[in-house]
This record gives sequence, C-alpha cells and structure tokens, in this order.
Amino acid sequence: MRGSGGERLVAGRDALRRHAWGEAFEQLRAADAAGPLSPEDLEPLAEAAQWIGRLDDCIAARERAHAGYLERGHPRRAGFLALLLAHDHFAKGQGSLATGWLRRAERLLEPERDSVEYGHLLRAQGLMAKDPDEALAHARAAHDIATRSGDRDLAALELQEQGRLLVAKGEVAEGLALLEEATVAAVSGELSPFTTGIIYCNAIDVCRRLADYRRAGEWTDAAERWCERQGILGFPGACRVYRAGILRLRGAWADAVCEAAHACEELRPYNVSVTAEAFYELGEIRLRLGDLAAAEEAFRQAHELGRDPQPGLALLRLAEGKVEAARTAIRSALADDSRDRLGRVQLLPAQVEIALAAEEPEVARAAADELEAIAGVYRSPALEAVAACARGLVQLATGDDAAARRSLRAGCRIWQQLEAPYEMARARTWLAAAHRAGGDPETATLELEAARASFERLGAALDAARVMEMLAGETPARAAGPEPGRAQTRTFMFTDIVRSTQLIEAIGDEAWADLVGWHDRTLRALFASHGGEEVDHAGDGFFVAFPTAGPALACSVAIQQTLVEHRRRQGFAPQVRIGLHAAPAQRQGRAYRGKGVHIAARIGAIAEPGEILVTRDTVAARPPGVTLSAPRAVVLKGLSEPLEVVSVAWR
Repeated sequence: MRGSGGERLVAGRDALRRHAWGEAFEQLRAADAAGPLSPEDLEPLAEAAQWIGRLDDCIAARERAHAGYLERGHPRRAGFLALLLAHDHFAKGQGSLATGWLRRAERLLEPERDSVEYGHLLRAQGLMAKDPDEALAHARAAHDIATRSGDRDLAALELQEQGRLLVAKGEVAEGLALLEEATVAAVSGELSPFTTGIIYCNAIDVCRRLADYRRAGEWTDAAERWCERQGILGFPGACRVYRAGILRLRGAWADAVCEAAHACEELRPYNVSVTAEAFYELGEIRLRLGDLAAAEEAFRQAHELGRDPQPGLALLRLAEGKVEAARTAIRSALADDSRDRLGRVQLLPAQVEIALAAEEPEVARAAADELEAIAGVYRSPALEAVAACARGLVQLATGDDAAARRSLRAGCRIWQQLEAPYEMARARTWLAAAHRAGGDPETATLELEAARASFERLGAALDAARVMEMLAGETPARAAGPEPGRAQTRTFMFTDIVRSTQLIEAIGDEAWADLVGWHDRTLRALFASHGGEEVDHAGDGFFVAFPTAGPALACSVAIQQTLVEHRRRQGFAPQVRIGLHAAPAQRQGRAYRGKGVHIAARIGAIAEPGEILVTRDTVAARPPGVTLSAPRAVVLKGLSEPLEVVSVAWR
C-alpha cells in the first residue's frame, strides 16, 4: 500500500464523510497498521467495519477504543463503547459477553446521570426490560435527556421506542404517530447512519408485526434506497428479510426466495437473530410452493439459530398428514406465555386449521375468538382478513354455512384489496366448500376454478392438486403430502454447468465463486417459482422434480433465457445443459428412485451446452408456444432400446 500512516488517516476520514465505507475501512486499517490509531479514530474504523459486514473487526476496534478511553480517564465515552459492544455481541448471539459489557457500561455511566451516554444506557435497559410499562418509563426518561442535551439521534431513537411500545400495548394510533415522526427524521438525513439503520429496521418490524403491509412496504422501499445511497452491508440483509415477507404476500415468490436466500448468506456471520428469521421466511415460501423437504430444512436451520419454527413447522406437519404432530407443536407454541398479542396472532390461524383437522371445533372456535379480539384492537386490514377467514372456517365446520359464506366473502374481499393472491386463493377454496355445503355447486366451481388458476400461476403445487381433487368432487380438508414409498409420476430435470474450466481461466477463481453462487440462487428461485422441488445438488448441477411437464419446460426456458441475459449484461455466464424426462418413480424421503430418474440423468448428460433436451413422450402434450426440433433416436447406457428425444427451441 502506498502513502504514509498520516495520509491514510486523512484519506480514511474523508471516505467516512462521503460514507464510502469500504474505502474508509481499508484506509483506516492501513493507517492503524502504520501506527496505532487513537480511540477517536478507532471508533470510525469500527463503524466502517460494521457497515461492510465485518463484525469481528468492528468489535476488535471498539474494544481497543474502550480501553483507550479508560486509560485516558474518560469513563463516559468508555461506557458508551461498552454499550455498543453489548449490542454487537447480542447480534452475534453471544449473550454472556453482551451481558458482561452491559454491566460494565452500567458501572461506568451510573455516576454520569445527566449525560447523553447515560441516556443510551437507559435505552439499553429499556430494551432489556420485560415489563412494557417499565420499558416505556426508560424510553421517556432517555428522551428527556436527549431533548435537554440536543442529541437528535437519541431523541429519535427513544421517540420511536415509545411508539413501538405503545403499539404493543394496543395504543396503535398514538404509537404509529410517534413511530412515523421518528422515521421521517431518518428519511430527512438528520441522523447518523447507525441511528437511521436502527429506526428503519424497527419501523418495518412494527408494521410487519401489525400485518400493516402497506406501511411496511413503503418503509422497506425507503430503507433500500437509503442503503443504496450509503453503500451499506449488514442492514440491507435485515431489509431483505422483511422485503421477502412482503414479496411473499404479493405472490412474487421467485423474488422472495432470492431475497431470503441472499439474506441467509449475507447475515450468517453478522446477525444471528435476523439470519434465523431469514431461514424461517425461506421455509414459509417453500411450504407454499409445496417443497416440504426444503421447507423443513429451512425451519430446522431457523430453529438451530434460535428462532421458534412455529407456526410454519406445525403447518408443514399438517400438510404431511401428521395431524397429531401438528396439534402438539402448535399447542406447545401457544403455551409460551412470553408472547405478546402480536406474537400470538402469528400462531392462532394455524391453531384454527389444525384444531379443525383434529376434530376439535371448540379449540378452533376459541382461537378464532382470540383472533377477532386482537384484530379489533389493532385494526389492520390483514388481521381483519385472517380473523374473518378463521371465523368462516369454524362456522363451516359447525354447519353454519350461510354465516361461513359471509365471513369468507369478507376475507376474500380484504385479501383482494391487499393484493395477496395466495391468501385470497386459499380463502376461495374455503368459500367454495361453503357454497357446496349450502347447495350451490355452480358458484363453488367458479371459486375453485379461480383458486386453481391462482395456485398454478404462483407455483403452489400441493394447493393446485387439492383444488383439482375438489373440482373432481372430493373435498379434502387440507393438502396431504405424498405417501412415502408410493410410485409418483413426476417430470425430472437434471441441470449441469459445462465448459467451466475455460470460464474460470477467463475470469479467475474469486469471480467464478461469485458466479456459481449467483447461478445457484437464480436457478433455485426459478425452480421455486415454477413449482419445482429440489431433490439434490451435487457439484455444478441440480436434480429437480416437477408435478407435470409444462412447468418443467417453462422453467428450463426461463433458466436459459436468464443465463443469456446475464451474459449480455455482465459479459459472462455459465453454460448449462438441461435434460427432462417424465416417469413414475418411488419416493423415499426426499429422494426419488427408479429407472425414470436414471433416464432423465442420462438425457441431461448428452445434452449440448445451452440445450434443453427432452424425451419425446414427455412433451407429447406440450404447452402452446413451445417449439421442438425433429425427434432423433439416442442410445442410453443401460437401455436395450433407443429412445427418441427432441430439443426445445428457446432462443
């Protein structure tokens, strides 16, 4: 590196003023290597490290700054650094270390009760308080100190904290007013990046917990624009989790999978609790797509990182037909008395569905009653839709068909206004059952056809199959998972990157690793959006199962077109060959076994780079708009007879 330590320091300070975090980190780190930095310069080094996602470097710099302030006899600043270190260790899931730093901050700041730093201590203590009134008292006291001292950052933080606590207590209008006042200060650029990030994060989280998706979407978009301007990592990962939830609600599942998966990768070394939330969100999306194995794996990882996997895991057990396991799981989650009302409202809709499947109508009725009471307090449209549908399900199960139709129509209307296609399609299937029970099969069929179309567009394979059964005259209460060991006809896809060596030589190992990561995320999102179930991922290739040939063909074309577009924009992209074959196979856990799987793998192996090769029988009833080559016969290893294949024209 060129330049003296002093020049590096000046350059680092200039980069900080421009919020060029990566440049600031490198310059200040180089200056520190040339000669140890003062505590005043170690603080910005730590901040730059934080915003580029290097939390260990951030902690190391803050520890040194803390020690330097102590050595100089500056307990107030040392105490503030101790509070930041407590926050950092909590983010990493290191509770004991975090508590130790918090205790040190209390010892250092207790004699400094008129200082802004003491106000930050009150804030930290309020966040730790279990009683909401005690937490509110801390927030108000800290806000008073900030107002007297003229500290905008602390004032905005504690204004928002009061708003968050008031919302939790049910004083929604007053709480949201304070929350929005604080967030406007963040939008206007009055606050430091650290404070702005916290305020955005908390505002989005409160709106999400309220199921106020309109507000949550607005603040998420504003936060993303701010992150782009600041060049910040770490906080965008948290944003991605919230955005994934909003995209899931709106039916943009491929984008939601990308956001959640990216957040999982980005946040794993940085913030344990938000990483856990990202895995849980990924599980929710996979569950809706009907990929039960991938959903269970995501819920498992969320649980390992400390996030309760309910209600997702209980609903997954219900989809598998394991009603008793689902019943036990959701009851255990609801027995946790640490949950506030907004925490319980996440579980109660699942309790209604599971209790009805377990033939416990009174349990379902109690859950629906509680949902209605909570929705009456918080008054967000999504909560009202959930409560209306829960009430309708209970009314339908207990024979009050007319009341069920009224409740479910109300739920459908709200979901439509919220542009939530999956929730609306599910409500339509329940409404169809109510119409059928009331002797109106024609209206029931109209609702089912609309629901089926929505599920197919979304790629909700299990839900679409359930509606097809209902259209055929059956009325299953829920979608059951496939029976283990039973032969199931699927369209199998094998993908593989080819000619990778030449591309690695052209772009280098580091760029290749980034490209492969992009390839994996992109293909997984496309599988998900077309209802594909990832069975295996070995080396550079994927093994995926689709319910029918149509979605498999559409997904294959989307993969090739996406790669071409990436190559056009970025100058390079891997070449992928794809093989498809429809056949029955035995399902064993997540795996498929049988001759058809081997044929699909060998078709993929003989495809050319950029080709989609399909057995002729698989596309006998091809979707409209798909153009095929003339069939040709190929001989595959292990087969005595040649097999006819065709190539899909996708360019």
